[in-house]
Formats: sequence, structure tokens, C-alpha cells
Amino acid sequence: MKLLNGIVWLLVTVAILEPVTAQELKIIPQPNSYHVTQGKFDFTNNLSISSEDTVFSDLIPVFSSQLLKYTRIECSTQKNNPEIKLIRTSNPKISNEAYQLLITPEQIQVSAASAEGAFYGLQSLVQLLLNAKQNGESLSCGLIEDAPRYAWRGFMLDESRHFFGKHEVKKILDMMALHKLNKFHWHLTDEPGWRIEIKKYPLLTTVGGRGTQWDPEAPAAFYTQDEIREIVKYASDRFIEIIPEIDMPGHATAAVKAYPEFSGGGSADHPNFTFHPAREGTYVFLTDILREVATLFPSQFVHIGGDEVHFGNQDWSKSQEVSTLMEQNGLKDLVDVEHYFLTRMADSIRALGKTVMGWDEVTNAGLDNTNTWVMWWRHDKPELLKNAVDKGFAVILCPRRPLYFDFVQHESHKEGRRWGGFCPIEDVYDFPNAKMAGGESYKSSLVKGIQANAWTETMHTPQRLEFMVFPRLSALAEAAWTMEAEKNYARFKNNLSWMISFYENQGIHTFDPLKPDRIEEVKGARQKK
Repeated sequence: MKLLNGIVWLLVTVAILEPVTAQELKIIPQPNSYHVTQGKFDFTNNLSISSEDTVFSDLIPVFSSQLLKYTRIECSTQKNNPEIKLIRTSNPKISNEAYQLLITPEQIQVSAASAEGAFYGLQSLVQLLLNAKQNGESLSCGLIEDAPRYAWRGFMLDESRHFFGKHEVKKILDMMALHKLNKFHWHLTDEPGWRIEIKKYPLLTTVGGRGTQWDPEAPAAFYTQDEIREIVKYASDRFIEIIPEIDMPGHATAAVKAYPEFSGGGSADHPNFTFHPAREGTYVFLTDILREVATLFPSQFVHIGGDEVHFGNQDWSKSQEVSTLMEQNGLKDLVDVEHYFLTRMADSIRALGKTVMGWDEVTNAGLDNTNTWVMWWRHDKPELLKNAVDKGFAVILCPRRPLYFDFVQHESHKEGRRWGGFCPIEDVYDFPNAKMAGGESYKSSLVKGIQANAWTETMHTPQRLEFMVFPRLSALAEAAWTMEAEKNYARFKNNLSWMISFYENQGIHTFDPLKPDRIEEVKGARQKK
């Protein structure tokens, strides 16, 4: 009956719906359609939430905990309080991530075709309630109809160079969820340290897990498999898919420190940088690792890196084993050897029922474009994006500029990367466009989304990490969710002011681009020991 009443109310009032002004809606990312109506929804410190559909059951405790944590509003399943109702729609035109949020004087209704869509509607509601509570106001009645611009709305954290631990990871996942970001790319292996327990090869963590970017003698730090499962579940409850990355054939230093029999050597600047491409044991070793990884992460994807192999493959040219491999397989140069390696490991991933992901170097490796996704990262080489699209690969846009968060975010900052410029929040917000993507390839239907990457060479503490990530994460979220025609940086800046205050109230060390002199840069750079 309440559902019927809500539908009748909507039909009666649809004629008087009016577009909301930019300042009236305090949600990041900005919904794609919002109309206000007459009336207010009054609440105090108590709400109730319910649904007659069990598909939404798991949402209720997560939403209730968010609301209590962020607003101090208690939300129970007792219907004697002002009510939030979750309603499942059977409309085939509504995608899984879409939702409708209807606020009437009597009730708040969140309608969606799936739990995922309802969760995103609740994230908008959390922000509305947070703002209303802060300002001592009631909620204005109205209707939000919303769906994302991109299916892939991602953030990558590098924990090889510096390890942050599950508390910090969950803190980031919480903010991703609030901003409707849905892909957490976890860079767990690289040169400085190996951060994931592999039961069959315990030295990967006890030996390979020792060291950081700054201190090669730092005690071993890694995630146990139980901790991985805990974090994966925590993310899944918030509709965030975690994509693991096991870097190969380069960036292998931590792994081959533990198991040197699989080292392919390196260069003066990058010793023991590669896995050995001509030893069968290497492929058995890595496939064993990937088998355990695949059981820990339910994601469709396994990321194998595949980048910057030329930094440390010089010893391949001195190896008789590699020469024999080249002769037997008709490989003309070391790039062919690299592609041979990637092809074999891609086959292993497919045999595990997973889809291969790699950085844009894998585009020319001869991999199957129906089971391989490419991350375009080299902003100075837009032809690589066009090449990937032309070859039929699904692509994620994550160019260094503006989406590498190890680049400084303000001209006054001294620490972090610069490359003919840096990555201010305005550029993050404006992405993607033809100027920053080097042409129109970003408009291809093969482009599935965007992702920011936090490489942590200069991020040795959670405080430094947060300072570099926030509030650029807000801009990333709106760039990934809000349709291009609905984006408005002036409105976003107005909303950013309250969001920065919220971050600070949550104990997040954020930069304030609206008042850049208010917060001193959190230091990060230091020389290696």
C-alpha cells in the first residue's frame, strides 16, 4: 500500500517538479537528474529502514553503520520512526547501478533493480542527511534519478613501496563507497616488497616482504590470506571489486630476492628486475602463485603488469637459455621474448577462469582482445590509447596526467612528481576530454572507465597518502559518475567545501585546494638508505 501511495504521489506531483539549483544539492558525485517538489521530510536522530525484498537485506546493516558513524543518526528496522523504504523495480530499462531516490513528507523511497543500485541511492541519501543534520534542516522533497557515466570507477593503491595495513585500506574503501567508486586495484608486488601471503612459497613474504622504498631492511610487512579475505569481504559489502596485481615479467625484484632461481637479472639501476623467461620453472612458480591469488579474489580480473620491462631485461641478451628460447620459437628480439612470456602467463590466467589486465605495453603482445583489458597510463603517448581501441581491447583510462596521485596537486607543493606540469584537482575533474586524452579515442565504447593511481614512492605514512589522495578522490568520483553535460566545476567547488570538512571530521589528512595556505604540505620525500 505504501508503494502504491508513493507512486500516486509521484504521478500527482510530477507536473510541479522543478529543477534544483546547483547549490541546493550537496552530493558528490553529482546525480544526473534531480527535481524538487513541495514539502519537507522531517527527522531527528532516529530513522527506520525496511524492505519487503530480501535482495536488499545485506544493505541495511552497512547503511545503518555508515549513518551512525557519519551523522550520529540511529537507523533501526523498527517502523515507528520516519521511514526509508527499499523497493525493487522490475523496469528492464534500469541498469544494475541505477537508482531512484524519492523523498516525500511521509517517506524516503530508494528504488533500484539490484542491491548495487540501491546501495548507490543510499550513498546519496547519507550525504543528504549529513548536510541536513549539520545545518539543522529537514530534507527537501524531490526525486533523484541517477546512473553512472562509466562502469569502471577505479582507484589503485601501491603497497609494495610502502605498506599501510588493513585499517588504512578500509578507510579508503569507506570513502570510495561513499563516492560510488567501485574498483579497487591493489598493487601488491613490485621491486621494494611482496605484500601477499602465498602458502606454497612462504619466502615471498618472510624474505620478499622485507623492505620499503626507503628502507630495504624494514621488517617484513604483508597481508595474510585471512586478512585478504577480510578486506575482500569488506569491499564486497560496499560493492567494490578488488583487482589484484602480480607484476611480471618486470618489477620482480622482491619475488626473486626470495627465490633467486627464477631471476632473469636486471640492469645497473634495476638489479634482479625480471623473472627468467626461458626457465620452465618460472612459469610453474608464477602459475602456482596465480592459482592461490585467484582463490582469494573473486574478481573477474587478474592484473599482470607487463610494464617497463626494458628497465631491467639487459641480462636476457647475455643468457644462453634465452638465446635457445629465441631460436626455438622464432623470437627476433627481447621484445618478442617479453611478449612470449606475457602470452604464456595470459594462458595461465585464462585457464583459471579469469580475464587478463595489463598496462598499455601489453597491447602489442599478441594477446586475445576478447579476454584482455588494457590500462592506458602513458599520457604523453596518446597513440597507445588509439592503438588499443583500434585493436579492439577494452580500455581503462588512467594517464599519469591527470590521474597519477603521486604528482603534486598544487604549485606550492615541493614533494611529489612533476612532468611538464602536475595534477591539480581541476584537471582531475575535467578528465576525460580530447585535450588530455590526445584525441577522440576516449569516446569509444571500448573505453570502460577511468581510474586514478596512487604510487607511493613518496608516501611513507597514512597521513602523507591521504594528503595526496584527498580531495582529488572526490573529483575522480564525479568525473567517473556524472555525465559530461551535467558536470560543473563551480558547483563542485561549492560542494567540495563541506566535503573537506567531512574528511577532516573523519580523521583524514586532506589538502584544501580552496584554501591552499590553510594546511601545510604533509611531508613525504626522503632519500633511500
